[in-house]
Amino acid sequence: MKILIRNGRVVDPATGRDETADVAIASGRIVGLGAVGDFQADRTIDASGLVVAPGLVDLAARLREPGQEHEGMLESELAAAAAGGVTSLVCLPDTDPVLDEPGLVEMLKFRARKLSRCRLFPLGALTRRLEGTTLVEMAELTEAGCVGFSQVDVAIQDTQVLLRAMQYAATFGYAVWLRPQDGWLGKGVAASGAVATRMGLSGVPVAAETVALQTILELVRVTGCRVHLCRLSSAAGVRLVRAAKAEGLPVTADVSINSLHLTDVDIGFFNADMRLTPPLRQGADRDALRAALADGTIDALVSDHNPVAEDMKNLPFGEAEPGATGLELLLSLALRWGRDHGLTLSQALAPVTQAPVRVLGEAVGSLASSAGRLVEGGVADVCVFDPEAEWQVAPAALASQGKHTPFAFASTGMALPGRVRATLVAGTVAYEAA
Repeated sequence: MKILIRNGRVVDPATGRDETADVAIASGRIVGLGAVGDFQADRTIDASGLVVAPGLVDLAARLREPGQEHEGMLESELAAAAAGGVTSLVCLPDTDPVLDEPGLVEMLKFRARKLSRCRLFPLGALTRRLEGTTLVEMAELTEAGCVGFSQVDVAIQDTQVLLRAMQYAATFGYAVWLRPQDGWLGKGVAASGAVATRMGLSGVPVAAETVALQTILELVRVTGCRVHLCRLSSAAGVRLVRAAKAEGLPVTADVSINSLHLTDVDIGFFNADMRLTPPLRQGADRDALRAALADGTIDALVSDHNPVAEDMKNLPFGEAEPGATGLELLLSLALRWGRDHGLTLSQALAPVTQAPVRVLGEAVGSLASSAGRLVEGGVADVCVFDPEAEWQVAPAALASQGKHTPFAFASTGMALPGRVRATLVAGTVAYEAA
């Protein structure tokens, strides 16, 4: 179908474009930007008063399939992605079974292609069954479609195994995605501090992040491996990453929407929706993360989407399963962060469009030159949203199968800016607001 998006404010952080223009789409690609002449469209979308931006790219989402379909399925979670304006996402390998075999990766990608809701880029497990002992066949998993390798939240205890993994990855140009958390220090349920002490919750000290970070960065120096640091949570961690980048180490980093906006005080009266990994830290940490995202020390903002079943959340705080739904909130929370920091719309969108694609690099093949941006000849992955609309998060109304979010209006009283009106993936309308 030929689609014409008319009279929208076209904002593309990658090219600096910010102007009222038309976007012409045919055969899954953008064929015209600006004045599109006598383009004959099968369908016209009136974007007057709306922003036309690149589709969002999310570097951290659990889809729960295979093996955990009671908490989420591809159908529901990719529908949530489309409703949130997300056109490409990286899914984590801690499924059941773990994504450590090419056949599992190929099946997941095939299912996602059939649904045509969102582009899917799987991360493969770094070690067999995420047990931290035996390395996976990285070459085979890369051929099957993996864009990198991760241990998710399972720290490798044996540093020799991590060294070998990074040496192998560096040899073949693969990226290793690691969340810096020491396996022994990180066993608590809340961030160490006055709130955790007062509530009697076991704490996770900042050292759990910085000890792991120091180890990872030293191994990067030794191996030259390209490492993406996932979901930083502390001011001390930011300082280490800033120094590593200044040194020229090949590292990138992201932060979750939860850590960017919330603190441990938001736990309130043991609200299990605030039971998250990494745990919410103090206000000074949140402020440092916000500033680091603005100055580029942290590259990308992620939803850290992790749908959790009702019976796994309705438990005492320390026993509840960590996680929250986030795909449908990513755009709004990026916009809110931008407003709070006095940033332009283009600057607010950059960490969820062009920057994540830069992190992925050549792993996404030909998409590297056009995903996360709006360019003639590029893929027509587009998010159309109303920047002035405000909405209240009602968990029951979310498309995701997981209905738990720390940003529910009933809990926070927080109205969020920006509402997605349409999402196009490869020139096909994947979502349209009623």
